[in-house]
Amino acid sequence: MNIVVEIKNLHKTFGQNVVLKGVDLTVNRGEVISIIGSSGSGKSTFLRCINMLEWPTSGEIFYNGENVLKSGYDITKYRAKMGMVFQSFNLFQNLTVLENCVVGQVKVGKKNKVEAEKVALKYLEKVGMAPYINAKPHHLSGGQKQRVAIARALSMEPDALLFDEPTSALDPEMVGEVLKVIKDLAQTGLTMIIVTHEMAFAKEVSDRVAYMADGVMVEMDVPEVIFESPKNERTKQFLSRFIGV
Repeated sequence: MNIVVEIKNLHKTFGQNVVLKGVDLTVNRGEVISIIGSSGSGKSTFLRCINMLEWPTSGEIFYNGENVLKSGYDITKYRAKMGMVFQSFNLFQNLTVLENCVVGQVKVGKKNKVEAEKVALKYLEKVGMAPYINAKPHHLSGGQKQRVAIARALSMEPDALLFDEPTSALDPEMVGEVLKVIKDLAQTGLTMIIVTHEMAFAKEVSDRVAYMADGVMVEMDVPEVIFESPKNERTKQFLSRFIGV
């Protein structure tokens, strides 16, 4: 299998607070991995370390066989290949929908504006936001903002897309529209790592599901095993709250 990114023995501390305690993960091309667990278990920090928004305290991250943590590695280029979709959208408020999807391509990807707009339109079309290209973010609903944020990440044509609880800031009626976009993307063979509280969604779209607690990867397996016959006692206790999944 073609490995996109491989994480070995990742640790992250903030002062005295040890958040990640030696996490390993190998992500294969085209794979969808969901990470579940209680708030404060280290899921979001782990995701932010994968694309280097947080610098790990120790460990290794291999991308195309190279350790991105070694000195002299071009982190900006690597980050562009690990697209990130945040729970709070993080759109530029002063830019239109189209401009939001163009700016990274021009500044980081060094594309010309015409080419960048063409790519942006393709992905805005894909997430159903092409009719809103001239709107500013404050004119959009939460679900629409998140779909623009997904199109923006896709416009960089990343090797993997990381989702940090993409529906947690949305009103319940908007959750479905965003999950549908992510499901559709999963079927296109895009490599994705999704931190989510949406258990039924994780079960449906994932190739593998990881349960995290207290900064460690407690258990990882195919969705059927994790949700129907987890081996670890802690996974069982966590999931017992979601009976009916």
